[in-house]
Amino acid sequence: MFITVDNAQIYTVIFGSSSRTLMALGGWAGSWELWTNPFTYLSQSWRTAAYDHRGTGATVALTESITLQRMVDDVFVVLDALNIEQCVLAAESAGTLVALMAALQRPERFNGLVLVDGLYYRPAPDGVDPFLTGLKQNYEGTIRQFVDNCVPPATNEAVRRWGRQILMRSPQAAAIQLYECVFGVDLRPQLAHILLPTLIIHGEDDQIVPLAASQWLATQIPNAHLHIVKDAGHVPSVTHPEAVAEAINQYFAAVE
Repeated sequence: MFITVDNAQIYTVIFGSSSRTLMALGGWAGSWELWTNPFTYLSQSWRTAAYDHRGTGATVALTESITLQRMVDDVFVVLDALNIEQCVLAAESAGTLVALMAALQRPERFNGLVLVDGLYYRPAPDGVDPFLTGLKQNYEGTIRQFVDNCVPPATNEAVRRWGRQILMRSPQAAAIQLYECVFGVDLRPQLAHILLPTLIIHGEDDQIVPLAASQWLATQIPNAHLHIVKDAGHVPSVTHPEAVAEAINQYFAAVE
């Protein structure tokens, strides 16, 4: 279904009929499809929801409307449209910035967080940013290399191809805006204010966001637990979905 807000149409999905809800966000140019495989398991015991954030997937939005705060606002637009009073909010990679800001701004709407290989600090580039240059000069090639860096070397070609397809549905201008709009964001000083039960999941072999980043994050959020997915890269939700779903189920069974 599409949810209309301002001049945007946000593509949204919802599955299951449980009394508890988990809503998931993709990262950077990754649509909700990054959560497709974990939802196969989670939807058996959760009501699961997700949407393509601005600039990704089937969502239609002006490139100039892509800002970090607008994406945070969209979290609450979707929750309200789906009549979800509270949920566990899950996010991966750059989507973690959105999830953390949403939790800081309106913690009463959430009963927990799941942060997968998350980004919470992105300094502005000092000089030329090679990845940004690649996006501008060779978009398809840069996406291909990014996907290769996201997954373990042994990952089969079907998964790599799927990853490229997901990201390439983001128009070049939108992907660039999604990358640039988080420059200079630093949530580190505010992390101690997040009191929600928080499961931090990280791929052991992540080449995009180092494991040390989540290890430090787990020391800053008071009610956080770190779960490391063995042999996984930057997108364990894609490559190790059963392990991700099991970690979520076990953690929230313990804290409920």
